[in-house]
Amino acid sequence: MIGTGRQLRAGAMLLLAAAIWGFTFTAQRVGAQHVGTFSFNTVRFAVGAVLVWVVIVIVDHRRGWDAARRRRATRAALVPGVLTGLLLAATAGFQQAAMAVTTSSNAAFITGLYLVLVPLAGIFRGKRPGLATVIGIVAALAGLYLISVTDGLRLNPGDGLVMISAVGFAAQILMVDHYAPRVSRLRFAAIQFLACAAGSAPAAFLWDAKPFGGLNLAILPLAYSGVCAVAVAYTLQVLAQRDALATHAALIMSSESVFGALGGALLLGENMGLRGYSGAALMLLGIVVSQIGATPREAGTGGATAAPAS
Repeated sequence: MIGTGRQLRAGAMLLLAAAIWGFTFTAQRVGAQHVGTFSFNTVRFAVGAVLVWVVIVIVDHRRGWDAARRRRATRAALVPGVLTGLLLAATAGFQQAAMAVTTSSNAAFITGLYLVLVPLAGIFRGKRPGLATVIGIVAALAGLYLISVTDGLRLNPGDGLVMISAVGFAAQILMVDHYAPRVSRLRFAAIQFLACAAGSAPAAFLWDAKPFGGLNLAILPLAYSGVCAVAVAYTLQVLAQRDALATHAALIMSSESVFGALGGALLLGENMGLRGYSGAALMLLGIVVSQIGATPREAGTGGATAAPAS
């Protein structure tokens, strides 16, 4: 019964994390109205990095780690964290740019494609996808068509940017899956977020119309995105992943898309219409089915790094 209790607690923590990440799409949508793409990402990931590092200091103290051991752990996570963080900077840039021209509901469901793409990536590692994965991909693509392609067969530009970011998040997830088990996960996360912020800062001066302008108008979205979505939700996930079954974790994380649509409807008055909601249902079905058909390792990968995806 202890194991069951721990799994239930882990499931609750993951569900809370998924809800936080889902509502982050609304915060990003509001923030995009006042702050440039890369300026917004620089601030929110910098805030997240600082707060995760505070957690690291607390955990190190409880473990009784001396200065030498802390330095070794940090050095081991440095290069992997920087490489992954730079990829995250580009990927999050595409997603945040899309938030100015698409709805938070669309962005939430399309971003969820990374949960389908990660098991699909097994093809490039010599693993044939199972029937459930193929069915899930077909359902997700059909749903994506209903959400993003108009009757005139035109793709919403914002949705196209989100699709690019979903591919980037899938690649980033595979990088995390490769590096994270070998280093301190919290240090890897903090360095990744810091590298993302450092990579986004020069891009803000190059491409944002008003670099770091309007921050005072987006304090709440920035605070929510940095504190809740990056720092709190990721820490919840790291703690929960110790006890949650990998497949269960991935399925719970897929609810992020539902919370994203709920946030858009409740807070921004967005309405996807019958076509959009039908597409969303197909995409959610595809995500769930693909995760059921994934191997335990693949399913765990899908859920193990959903925080950056938001």
